[in-house]
Amino acid sequence: MSKSRSVVALLGAFVLASPAAAADLPAPRAQPDAPAFMPGWTFRMSPYGWLTGLNGSQTVRGRSVDVNASFVDIVENTIGDGGSLVALMLDAEARNGPLALFADIIGEKITLDRSGLKTRSVAPGISGSVGAAVDMQFQMAIVEAGAAYEIGRIGFAAFDVLAGARYWHQKLDVGFDIAGTVDLGGLTISRGSAIARSGSVDWLDAFAGVRARVDLAPNHHLELRGDIGAGGSKLTWQALAAYAYDFKTANGVTYSAVLGYKALYVDYSQGVGPSRYAFDMLQHGPVLGLSVRF
Repeated sequence: MSKSRSVVALLGAFVLASPAAAADLPAPRAQPDAPAFMPGWTFRMSPYGWLTGLNGSQTVRGRSVDVNASFVDIVENTIGDGGSLVALMLDAEARNGPLALFADIIGEKITLDRSGLKTRSVAPGISGSVGAAVDMQFQMAIVEAGAAYEIGRIGFAAFDVLAGARYWHQKLDVGFDIAGTVDLGGLTISRGSAIARSGSVDWLDAFAGVRARVDLAPNHHLELRGDIGAGGSKLTWQALAAYAYDFKTANGVTYSAVLGYKALYVDYSQGVGPSRYAFDMLQHGPVLGLSVRF
């Protein structure tokens, strides 16, 4: 009897070990992989246009003007009067896991006439005055660079903290009508107008902020960003809301249309009296761009 039991046990073991029998057994349930970031670097390049308006005040050589001009005003005053409007803007980001490095470059050269300007005041130490401001021409470059780190996710939203620096370069000329009493200290005369020239003005600000990246649906994305800082300026802040639609993917490259709104404020000043320069300005307006991601 014991031999018979042994034979049956051996036959059972053989049957269970055979491939046919193993195929009939249910496969073990696979464990889900832990969420992981895509290995290696990914890159995004986004040339864009910022239809910016200007609201604030500008002081050059101690003479101040209030500025209130929409993007339409700027285009009319520049291109409509035979001037040149130059705006070069590029946003870029490289991401590896939770870490991202970003940069943003803005270059502008614009003209405003008296419709968007109002003479406000002169700095202490300047005797006499000039008449109303008749035009303002300025060149400006803003270069931003920094890093962001993802701190968490909630549903389809990822949240980053970010920090970096923003470099400003400006060069402005403000023209005034010549009034009856004029102190021409620091001014030049050209075509019957007194012109206050700033020369090159440069400063650097540090900033810190937060960002949310939201996948609204397949191919639909939303980015919200805010930062605040100071350094060369008394205060600077920026706010951005941008929607992106992925309209094409080919050869590992995704192309997206970008629509948003951006606001950038800075309060900067230097010097006193006839050497005073100040830029207390909010730039804001719609953003239109094309994003290439690979």
